[in-house]
Amino acid sequence: MGAYNWNWPILLKEPYFGWIVSGFGNTCLIAVIAWAIAFPLGSAVGLARTTELPWLRLIGTAYVELFRNIPLLAQMFVWYYVVPELLPNDWSQWVKRDMPYPQFYTAVLCLGLYTASRVAEQVRSGIEAIPRGQRHAGLAMGLTPGQVYRYILLPVGYRTIIPPLTSDFLGVFKNSSLALTIGVLELTSQARQIEEYTFAAFEAFATATVLYCMVTGLVILIMRQVERRTRIAGTIALGAS
Repeated sequence: MGAYNWNWPILLKEPYFGWIVSGFGNTCLIAVIAWAIAFPLGSAVGLARTTELPWLRLIGTAYVELFRNIPLLAQMFVWYYVVPELLPNDWSQWVKRDMPYPQFYTAVLCLGLYTASRVAEQVRSGIEAIPRGQRHAGLAMGLTPGQVYRYILLPVGYRTIIPPLTSDFLGVFKNSSLALTIGVLELTSQARQIEEYTFAAFEAFATATVLYCMVTGLVILIMRQVERRTRIAGTIALGAS
């Protein structure tokens, strides 16, 4: 390492600087859109797993077990290479040839559906951690089951699972690097491309590492403030210092 000839200025030259910026932007965009899919879908699945309806619990459990137990890389390949072949001919041709940037949308959909299974487990655990007496008290007051979820279970449950939900979002951000396997030019892919063109491997991957750490650190700081402000009085929130 002492004999290595560091060349940091090369990262400020074009097109390498533009590659880093575009890769970082794609990484953030994939993570945000995938989370926009994962959070509401995972919340619905997690809620379904806590209802009194057996068929809803069965559907929720099947979804979680299917997506959580298959490696994410295998899911990425299935969505990109296999699923288009199973569609009707017109749809298949559109996805493979006419759809703009299919790799990006495939990565977003795959990450969103996979992460939803993890969010569902967090939501389920948060709701089931609430004493059942609160559910029964709400029903005894004349609230409908939907109102019990809306006004009692979900507000309390979400507050208790802020730390694991933060981890799941960071997981989406880091797992976006797997999108390079199907051709998405995200941050890790661009760092590899810079290394191939310039042989500045240490500089490229060190820069990518710093950018990953900056985003994860910022998210953690923000979510700690959210956790502190939403903490239920008289309880110790998970992850609180």
